[in-house]
Amino acid sequence: MAPDLAADEIAHLTQELLLADQAYHTEDAPELSDAEYDAKKRRLAALEQYFPEYASQESPTTKVGAAPDGRFPKAAHSVPMLSLENAFDAEDVQAFVQRIRTFLSLPSSAPVEVTAEPKIDGLSLSLRYEHGELVLAATRGDGALGENVTPNARTISDIPQRLSGDDIPEVVEIRGEVYMSHEDFEKLNASDSGRTFANPRNAAAGSLRQLDPAVTAARPLRFFAYAWGQLSQPLAVTQMGAVERMLEFGFRTNPNMRLCHSVDELIAVWSGIEQMRATLGYDIDGVVYKVNDLGYQARMGMRSTTPRWAIAHKFPAERAWTRLEAIDIQVGRTGALSPVARLHPVTVGGVVVSNATLHNEDYIAGLGADGSEIRGGKDIRVGDWVEVYRAGDVIPKVADVDLAKRPAEAVSYAFPKTCPECGSPAVREEGDSARRCTGGLICPAQAVEKLKHFVSRAAFDIDGLGAKLVEELFRDGWIAEPADIFTLQDRFGSGQPRQLKNREGWGEKSATSLFNAIDKQRQIALAKLLFALGIRHLGEVAAADVARHYGSFDALAASLDRLHPAAEAHRAADLAAEAEREAAEHEGRRARISEARAAVLEQFDLPPDARAAWEDALSANGIGPVLVMSLSEAFSNAKERAAIDRLVGFLTILAPEARATDSEITGKTLVFTGTLEKMTRAEAKARAEALGAHVAGSVSAKTDLLIAGPGAGSKAKKAADLGIKVIDEDEWLAIAKG
Repeated sequence: MAPDLAADEIAHLTQELLLADQAYHTEDAPELSDAEYDAKKRRLAALEQYFPEYASQESPTTKVGAAPDGRFPKAAHSVPMLSLENAFDAEDVQAFVQRIRTFLSLPSSAPVEVTAEPKIDGLSLSLRYEHGELVLAATRGDGALGENVTPNARTISDIPQRLSGDDIPEVVEIRGEVYMSHEDFEKLNASDSGRTFANPRNAAAGSLRQLDPAVTAARPLRFFAYAWGQLSQPLAVTQMGAVERMLEFGFRTNPNMRLCHSVDELIAVWSGIEQMRATLGYDIDGVVYKVNDLGYQARMGMRSTTPRWAIAHKFPAERAWTRLEAIDIQVGRTGALSPVARLHPVTVGGVVVSNATLHNEDYIAGLGADGSEIRGGKDIRVGDWVEVYRAGDVIPKVADVDLAKRPAEAVSYAFPKTCPECGSPAVREEGDSARRCTGGLICPAQAVEKLKHFVSRAAFDIDGLGAKLVEELFRDGWIAEPADIFTLQDRFGSGQPRQLKNREGWGEKSATSLFNAIDKQRQIALAKLLFALGIRHLGEVAAADVARHYGSFDALAASLDRLHPAAEAHRAADLAAEAEREAAEHEGRRARISEARAAVLEQFDLPPDARAAWEDALSANGIGPVLVMSLSEAFSNAKERAAIDRLVGFLTILAPEARATDSEITGKTLVFTGTLEKMTRAEAKARAEALGAHVAGSVSAKTDLLIAGPGAGSKAKKAADLGIKVIDEDEWLAIAKG
C-alpha cells in the first residue's frame, strides 16, 4: 500500500473505531456489527504494524478492551486480565506445543497435556468472592482497570451469590464470559424493548452495563466460568481440575472442554467444535488451548499482554474470488520493492478488499522461500482470476489462481530491476527475499519514508510533526534529512517567503508549539536515536540491546568505524553474488551464488582491530552478524554517515539506564554455558533479565559472571583465562530466587 493511502486509511479507521467504541461502551448503541468491528480493528493493527509512523497515540489497538467511561465505579484487577495470542492453522498449533517443550526443556517423548475448549464470543467478567460471598464483579476494561458492575452481575442466574462445596478459598476470583444465546437474542430483538441489537455479543455487553440493574435482570444473560485471578489457595494442580472445582462451586462450565495429549488430538477437537459451531446455540470464534499442568503454567509465565501457556486457535478466514487488475511496486524506507495486487473490490469476511500483498518476486512466480513450488507452481499474472483470503482475518493475501479463467493475452510478470522511484539499480542480496533499491538517500521514496519513521511515536515522537506534514515539508524542499528538522525554526523564521505560521492550517500558536516540541526532543535516549535512524534490521528491541552494549553513541561509532573493512568486503560479496545470480539460469544457482560470495570474503583479510570489533559486537545479547553488518554498512556509507553526524550535532544523547532493581546482578553481563538441569536456558535468561542483568551469548572481557552447567567447554576455559567468576547451577538458582 502506498504510504499516503495507508495514512488516510489509518486515520479513517482510527476515527471510525473510536466512534464505535463510544457508541458501544458509553451510549449502549453499537453502530458496527461484531464482525465488522473486529475486522476493522485487525485491519488497523496490521496497517499500524507496517506504517507505525501513522499510528495515533489514541489508537484503539493500543488497549486491551476499553478504559472505564465514568458511568460505573472503577475496579482495579489484582491480577491483570490479559488477552490471548492467536493461531490460525495446524502449523501454528504445532509451533505452540513445540515452544512449550523448548521452554520447559521437555524431551519429545514426554507427554504434554493441553486442554481445549470453545472460545466464547462474549464479554469478559471477573468475580471476586471473599469467604464464599460475591463481593465484586468487574469488567475487563483495559486489563488493569475495569468497571464495578456488581449489582448487575447479581441478576445473572449462572453467577452464584455464594459458592457451594467444601474447602472454599478465603479469596477466589473466578473469571469467564458473559454471553447471550442465539434463541434469547432473537427473542430480545423481537420484543417491544425499543432496541434492536447488532449481535448477541453486543446485546450481552449492553445488557450487563446498564445503570439500572432491573434492566439487566430483564435480559437473558448467561455465564461460562473458565479462568481465575487472585486466589488465597490453589484450586487444583491442573487446568482441568481447576475448572472442575468451579463446577463444584456452582458455576456453569463448558461441557465441550477436552483434555488432549498431542497436536493431532488438539486439531481433531478444534475440527469437531468447528463442525458443531452452528448448533451450539451461542457464538464462538475459535478454540482455546491451555497447558494443563498449573506448575508448568507458573514456570512459563506471562508476556506483557498474553500468557505463554495459552493460545486461541481461530476459525478459518473467509475467502473470495476476484480479478487481479494490476500489480504495483512500492518502495519502503529500507529500499525494499514490495509488489501489491490491485484487485476488483470484493467482500471478504465482512470487509471490502481491493488490495493484497504479493510479498516478493518469488511469490509472484509461484516459488516459496526455499525455492519449492507454491500454489502448484502457478504464477500470478495481471488479468488472472485469483482467490483472496485475509490471513489472520487481517492482511489480504492471494491464495490461488484459476488457470481456466486466465486471459489468453496474460503474460508472466517481469519484476523491475530498477527502482520505479529513482531509477537506481534494484539488487537482490543473497538470502534476501526482497529486491532493494540501491539509491539510498537519493531515492525520494526511501528518504521520505525514513523521515516519517524518524518522527514516529516509537522514535523521536515529535508532537505536531506527523507523517502528512513531513511529506509536505519534504515535497516543498524544507527537510531532506533528519538534521533539517532541528534547523527548521531558523529557516522558517522571519524573512522567509513562506513562514510556517502562514501555511494553510497553521498560525502563530501552532507554529510555536511545533518548534517547542522539536526543541524538547533535542535530548534523546541512545536506543531511541538508533531506532529512529531507520537502519535495516534495527528494531526497538535490537536498538536497546545495541545501546546497552556500547553505552554511548561515540563508543558505537568508534567500533563501527573499525568495522569499515568488513562492510566493504560485504558489499563486494553482494555485488559478486548479484552478478552471479543474473547469469545463473539453471540448477546449482544457489550454490554458485554462495561460492561467489564466499570467495570475495576469503580474499579480504580483515585487520586485527576490525576483527576485534566484530567479536566484541557479537558477544552482546541480541546482536547477530546480520545486524552488525547492517550497522556497519550504514555508518560506512559516506552520505548516510554525514547525515547521521549532522543530526548528532543538534542532540544531547542520553546513555541507557540500568534496569530498576536492587538485585546483586543488576547491570552485570552474564553468560550461560553447558546444560542446565533445573531450569531451561530460556527460563534462566528471562529470570536474569528480570533481575536487571544483561545476558550475552559469548564470553568477553565485559562478562561479569559465567553460569556453567555440566558439559561446559570453551566458554568456561575462556572465562578462567580472563579471570571471570564462574558459578554452578545451584549458586545461580540462589541468585535467581532473589
